[in-house]
Amino acid sequence: MASDVTEERVLRAVRERRALVNEAIDADFPMAEPRRLYEASRYLLEAGGKRLRPTVTLLVAEALGGVSAGATRTPAGVDYRTFPRVDDGTVDVMAAAVAIEVIQSFTLIHDDIMDDDDLRRGVPSVHKEYDVSTAILAGDTLYSKAFEILSRAGADAPEGLEAVRVLATTCTHICEGQSLDIEFEHRSSVGVEEYLEMVEHKTAVLYGAAAAIPAVLLGADEDVVDALYGFGIEAGTAFQIHDDVLDLTVPSEDLGKRRGSDLVERKATLITVHARQQGVDVDGLVDAERVEGVSEAEIDDAVSELERAGSIEFAREKARELAANSKARLETLPDTEARSLLVDIADYLVTRGY
Repeated sequence: MASDVTEERVLRAVRERRALVNEAIDADFPMAEPRRLYEASRYLLEAGGKRLRPTVTLLVAEALGGVSAGATRTPAGVDYRTFPRVDDGTVDVMAAAVAIEVIQSFTLIHDDIMDDDDLRRGVPSVHKEYDVSTAILAGDTLYSKAFEILSRAGADAPEGLEAVRVLATTCTHICEGQSLDIEFEHRSSVGVEEYLEMVEHKTAVLYGAAAAIPAVLLGADEDVVDALYGFGIEAGTAFQIHDDVLDLTVPSEDLGKRRGSDLVERKATLITVHARQQGVDVDGLVDAERVEGVSEAEIDDAVSELERAGSIEFAREKARELAANSKARLETLPDTEARSLLVDIADYLVTRGY
């Protein structure tokens, strides 16, 4: 369990880099015509978000480049736009951080359309604020812009092409994971390993890309790139499992979406996969077609039954195990403040309150 001091360190590190990422988003993805399309495209970017993934990108770069922000140097003093490579030259690692966050926003828009979710980050989802057609186009715009932005990182051809390949493969995996997620809604039985594969594809791969792409751009050795990708995969999987727990245990106003939505929508989570294996009638836990029709008391009763089955604790323990594994992979990095913060982030992903 991360201490309050660790959480504060993480939140401060994210907050400091978030301000720089937000400035970079405005510079790299400005408002343009048609105005309605770009307003919809930028809508969730402007709605907030922690910017955890781009923070991982910047911290990996700091650790590899030996220019860690710390007690005597703030992130504002680091030039991420002309960042020193491992051998010679410079690259724009901020462009990579922006590209990662833009892809994240693309996935959220399309995910909300498929789930018909009303809220995201405490505001109406894009297809509710605008319309479905505009939301689809906004997601497509974000997707293509991410590659355009990444291509401007200024890396030499081999590293630049590899970075684009990593991001493209990541997007393919995200679509595969989303497809599996939909398929699981119509299956009576899903195994733990199947669920973990789905989460790796749908969610964790973007954390993997966030950690690996800066290493690729900076010219790090292949074993370092692989270790960082593995860090992102395991930390990202832990993040999603913890998110499944939060969906049931945190009030809607803190989540930024309606509590219990995964349960109502019959989505497979590690919690429900385990509960079914314990003989729980998961489909009978709530009786509603839409999350708006479920009361807080019904969700409370469902959570109590899942706790009695040991399913929520099973998920928490798996998340902690994956976080611990992810931290071990960071041994490949120099012992810097940036590496220490990446370790803290892995802890934070499975202890955060929302």
